[in-house]
Amino acid sequence: MSDDHAYQAISAYGSQLIDTPNIDRIAKAGARFDRCYVTNSLCGPSRACVLTGTYSHVNGMYDHYTSTFNDSLPTFPRLLQAAGYQTAIVGKWHLTSDPAGFDYWDVLPGQGKYYRPDFITAAGKTTVPGYTTDVITKKSLDWLRKGRDPSKPFLLMVHHKAPHRPWDPASEKLAAFEKATYPEPATFFDDYATRGRAAKEATMRIEQMNPSTDLKLWDRKNPDRARLYRQMTPEERAEWRAHVDPRLAKFNEADPQGRDRTRWFYQLYLRDYLSCIESVDDSVGELLDYLDESGLSDNTIVVYVSDQGFYLGEHRWFDKRFMYEQSLRTPLVIRWPGVVKPGTVENHMVSNLDFAETFLDAAGIAAPESMQGRSFLPILRGQPPADWRQSFYYHYYEGVEHDHHVPRHEGVTTGDAKLIHFYTLDEWQLFDLTSDPQELTNVWGQPKYAVLQAKLLAELNRRRTELQVPPVP
Repeated sequence: MSDDHAYQAISAYGSQLIDTPNIDRIAKAGARFDRCYVTNSLCGPSRACVLTGTYSHVNGMYDHYTSTFNDSLPTFPRLLQAAGYQTAIVGKWHLTSDPAGFDYWDVLPGQGKYYRPDFITAAGKTTVPGYTTDVITKKSLDWLRKGRDPSKPFLLMVHHKAPHRPWDPASEKLAAFEKATYPEPATFFDDYATRGRAAKEATMRIEQMNPSTDLKLWDRKNPDRARLYRQMTPEERAEWRAHVDPRLAKFNEADPQGRDRTRWFYQLYLRDYLSCIESVDDSVGELLDYLDESGLSDNTIVVYVSDQGFYLGEHRWFDKRFMYEQSLRTPLVIRWPGVVKPGTVENHMVSNLDFAETFLDAAGIAAPESMQGRSFLPILRGQPPADWRQSFYYHYYEGVEHDHHVPRHEGVTTGDAKLIHFYTLDEWQLFDLTSDPQELTNVWGQPKYAVLQAKLLAELNRRRTELQVPPVP
């Protein structure tokens, strides 16, 4: 699992921005899911959902500020461990309790750092020189080679920090991305004309990025630069001085204004973001190579997923949170030799809500009643159930008082149409995704869409009742 990896930045999903040959290896040998939705597009809530197979109102992880993860709930690692699996997690955890249900855990505190990261284990805290993606990969491979009991089946969760903000690339990647130029999305200068206050007031536009921490437009006295460079080796610092320090002078020389300034920010953002992804893809390749070399490939399920989607300039945004498509939908590719047909492209609606149930089902373990998702193992086998879900419920709780000023909202999607209710603003949005896949035109209240509107309102209420969602204000 990576953090904030947009499906738009994976070549198996048709990305024109970057090649990800190793993630593509999983998709080519297995399945690519094109409608994998998250329940709450935020790091901690998504991870709680993955572990427990439950929505935020059940697992307690609503946001990053006011909630506490209910780690007494059954989780799929606990159940696999009880069934004789050896379990391990390395990398990002980002929940309010220590990992449970793992024979081995070695995790980043909070968000973690890109360079010289700290790690927490059952024995205490350590600091490790190097680049975080590389360190997580090495720790994972060390466990596979030295910590794993070959007589037992195993679960290994490799959870990268990258490509989470502030997108600090590996030093050896800087030169390759320094002069790259990327196409702007068709909706880059979206004016949010039909979408009310929610979209207009969100503070996650490209031009609102922090020039220092996000874009590294700094001089030699910049405290953010000094803080980051203190975490680096002399060799790493030399690469950053050569390739990143000149940014500010080039920016000042160009002196971009208005839209041109936004375009400059966008190019710097993508260079760093995509560079971080290339390191993650390298990591995936190292792990796949180990499985091949050790003879484990044929009997190991490999899953690559992000904790949610992300904006790469669509609607002129970065970040996530909204129920709009780029953050609602996360990439998911799964390889399972002998079970998943190579090259499968799957359009059934699945979710991070279903992961726990699916992994348990694959191991022959019954999912507990507390879990709210459903195993998609039959879909992986090419035998989708006739009664598989036709709609999906979403709920974002963090609110405008916290990061990026995105209001609380809930909604339902059928994949072809979407209804969103920003209930603290009393704003409704309805999108016909067939004719308007970019979600530019809110058709709520238009007579032409009265039947669709009524249908989705009924479906929203049905899903809320079925999931026992507490009433919203």
